[in-house]
Amino acid sequence: LEEAAFQLQQIFRIDISIALNILGIESMRAGHYRIAYTCFKLAADRGYSKAQFNVGLCYEHGRGTEKDLEKAAFYYYQAASSCHPMAQYRYARYFLCHRPENEWDRHQKAVTFLEQAAMAGITEAQACLGVFYMRGLQPKEKRGLKYLLLAAKNGDAQSRYHVGVCYEKGLGVQQNLAEAMRHYRQSAAAGNRNSRERLRV
Repeated sequence: LEEAAFQLQQIFRIDISIALNILGIESMRAGHYRIAYTCFKLAADRGYSKAQFNVGLCYEHGRGTEKDLEKAAFYYYQAASSCHPMAQYRYARYFLCHRPENEWDRHQKAVTFLEQAAMAGITEAQACLGVFYMRGLQPKEKRGLKYLLLAAKNGDAQSRYHVGVCYEKGLGVQQNLAEAMRHYRQSAAAGNRNSRERLRV
């Protein structure tokens, strides 16, 4: 009986969190940002990862609350720890762009989150990771190219441009100008200016 009561409490807690998150989304769409933030926060405080991600967005963009990137990162981390792929990407992007590299443990956690988000199919994470591995202090070109190709296949024109650069310069792959041109053309057709300039050159 105690186990059944506990299970009912868990279901009730989750259902309320889902309802609050949905109410927050509808409020956000209607332009009622303060109400949306309040709903998201209530659900986030109950441990609901989708709401934690939404609270992070509110703090990142200053919707319904003051803009605060530290608080955004905190809520992204909470959601990322529950395997929310977009939160993993946003936390990693924040950390890698705004924190010193000497925080080694947290830096490694950010890269791990980024890899998990990339493998979950988040194109932005694939692109970010590709560039991260290409430009690191000790570049891992083959690994970087792998993620750039994933992002390019998902339609990211900038990543397609970077793949062209890899083939042009022989980074992580044997130099192949014909293959570089092919990638530049595809990227340019998707509107990438850098690729258009490389084609002219």
